[in-house]
Amino acid sequence: MRQTARRVLLVVGLAVLVAVFLALVAARRGFFDLNVYYGALNYWVHDGGQLYDYVRPRTEYGFTYPPFAALTMLPMAFVPWHVAIVVSALLTVGTVAVVLYWLVTPMARRAGWPRWFALAIAACLAAAFEPLRDTFAFGQVNAVLLFLVLVDVLLLRRNNLAGVGIGLATAIKLTPGIFILYLLVTRRWRAAAVASGTAAAATLLAAAAAPDASRIFWTEAVWNTDRIGDLSYISNQSVQGMLARLDPADPDRVGWLVAVLVVLAFWAVRARRAVAAGDELTGFALTAVAGCLLSPVTWVHHLVWLMPALILLVDGGLAQRRRGLLAAAAAAYAVLCSRLVWAWRVDFGGLDGFLFSNAYLWISLALLAGLPIRPRSADPEGVADLGQVDGRPAGWVDPEGVALTVRL
Repeated sequence: MRQTARRVLLVVGLAVLVAVFLALVAARRGFFDLNVYYGALNYWVHDGGQLYDYVRPRTEYGFTYPPFAALTMLPMAFVPWHVAIVVSALLTVGTVAVVLYWLVTPMARRAGWPRWFALAIAACLAAAFEPLRDTFAFGQVNAVLLFLVLVDVLLLRRNNLAGVGIGLATAIKLTPGIFILYLLVTRRWRAAAVASGTAAAATLLAAAAAPDASRIFWTEAVWNTDRIGDLSYISNQSVQGMLARLDPADPDRVGWLVAVLVVLAFWAVRARRAVAAGDELTGFALTAVAGCLLSPVTWVHHLVWLMPALILLVDGGLAQRRRGLLAAAAAAYAVLCSRLVWAWRVDFGGLDGFLFSNAYLWISLALLAGLPIRPRSADPEGVADLGQVDGRPAGWVDPEGVALTVRL
């Protein structure tokens, strides 16, 4: 009872500290991106305008996602603004809660912690995580996409439907398409075919339902990078963003292409090694990190995709009793909560500007290079141990590597 009381006090104390931190540090985004979606959909549905012609008043921002995303968001055009905010908030909180449950539960079990305690601590820490709090405050879709992709990762080698989540996420926003490449690189041909087919079917459905919007998007809007924003803007923590800040007037396109090829090659080697070792979640986390690095535009809120890698880094540090991994995870997490890069928003020149304006990018590179791949023998229960299935630990990988069983 005393131990439980101490844990309750620890959770309550951490929650209070996080609440104070959010009150003092967190930026107020006013559901800006959600307001863009809301305005564009109402302009399209009720005012008879073209979806991609809409620009939010006094800004340069309009709807940038594929038409299928507009179809999934269409109910927003028929509800009041404050209802749209509530739905967005609930979707973000709900999907993040499920993702944390899937990723943290195995770690808690191996460490001997009560599940409620581990999840409560994780929820408090997640609330302070800048990419996640910006996802919430902007009304972004990152958490939903992360959820869809992670469902597929947990279903791989178990269910014929593996690939549907990745395909839907790709049809909603193009960047999760790197997970189709992940399936191809790791030779999961059936899942890759399902993902590609799902993305194509969703895109064709959107073309049938909204032919004009589809034509404009695929022939014009998708190529117009000005609609997204300035590549050198401090929030762009991709390789392209770093190179653009070196020369905002003339970003090095050749250098970016070379960097993309190097990152792709390095990621492919590490992802294949992870899957060969039976460490499916590390393969997924490495792919999520690579997606952030390779995308031409990776705003800070897109770095929600780093969250699984950070959790696995902590998990690896605990399982292997390596304090260095735990220290690295704590340092990376602290920087990603700090709003550090914004201190160089106005002037990112000089050595200090180069180092600190790209701080989140360096963390992504470090995770891609250093996230441990755990061999099957080092973790007989598997990283995806989410319960018991047929008397065996979920996440159990058979000796031949044929079946990965996961209870969702």
